[in-house]
Amino acid sequence: MSLGTIGKNIKLNNGALIPFMGLGTWEISNADVIVKEALNVGYRCIDTAVLYGNEELCGDGIVEWLKEDPKHKREDVYYITKLWNNQNGYSTAKKAIADCLQKVKGLGYIDLLLIHSPTEGRQMRLDTWKAMQEAVDQGIVKSIGVSNYGKKHIQELLSWDGLKIKPVVNEIEVSPWCMRQELCDFTNSQDIKVIAYAPLSHAYRLKDADAVSVAKDKGVTVAQVLIRWSLQKGYIPIPKTKTVSRLPQNLDVLSFELSETEMAKLDHPNVHDPSDWEVTECP
Repeated sequence: MSLGTIGKNIKLNNGALIPFMGLGTWEISNADVIVKEALNVGYRCIDTAVLYGNEELCGDGIVEWLKEDPKHKREDVYYITKLWNNQNGYSTAKKAIADCLQKVKGLGYIDLLLIHSPTEGRQMRLDTWKAMQEAVDQGIVKSIGVSNYGKKHIQELLSWDGLKIKPVVNEIEVSPWCMRQELCDFTNSQDIKVIAYAPLSHAYRLKDADAVSVAKDKGVTVAQVLIRWSLQKGYIPIPKTKTVSRLPQNLDVLSFELSETEMAKLDHPNVHDPSDWEVTECP
C-alpha cells in the first residue's frame, strides 16, 4: 500500500469501498454506547459477530448516531458481522443470515458478512458460502468474506465450481508478533484484503521495549504505533477499546509515519505468538 493512500477508503474486489480502519467490539457489553461515540469521533467501520453477543447493541448504536443528525447517512457506516461455527451449512446459514439482519433491522442491510472460522470442514464451509452468495443476490448483504482462513481454505473456496462471488476479505489476527507474512502475501495476491484483528495483540504487548521506544520517539502511544504499523503493511486494522477516551486517540494515526527502520524494529518475522485462537491450519 502506498503511504499516500492511508486514511482513504479502500476498494474491494467487487468495487465496494471499506474504511481504512474500524472498531472491534469483542467483549464490549455496552457496544451501543461505544459504537455511537466511535462514530461521533470519526470511525466509520464497526466489526462484530454472532459470537460476540452484541450485534443488536452495535446496530442500536449506529441507528442512534444516524438519528442524531440528518447529515448522517446509512451508507457512511460499514457494518461487519460473522456467522458462528454452529451456523454453518446451507439451510442453517440461510436462517442465521436472516437472524443477523433482524438484529440490526434498522440498518436495512449488512455491509460485510464473514464465515467466522474454517473449523467445520470443507462441505460445511462451501455450503455456508452458497447461502452467503444467495444473500448477496437478495441484496440483504452487500459483500461476503472469510475470517481465520489459512491459504488452503482460501484455495479451496477459489477453486470450488460453485463459486460465483469471490471473498473480498480475510479477517485474521495480525500484529508484529503474529505477522503471518506468507498468508497475508497470498491473500493479497488473490485480490482479497486483509482485515487485521487484535492489532494491539489484545494489549499483551503494549509494554514491549521496541514498541515503547518507537512510541516515545514519535510522541504517540504504543497503541497508535501498532495501528500505524498495520496500516503501513497494507492491512485494515480493527483495534478494540472499551474506553471512550481512547477512541479518538486510536483513530489519530494519520499525523505521523513510521520509517523503514522503525517498521523493521517492530517486525518479528520469526515469532508466531497469536493472542487469540489459531485455526488457520485446521483441516
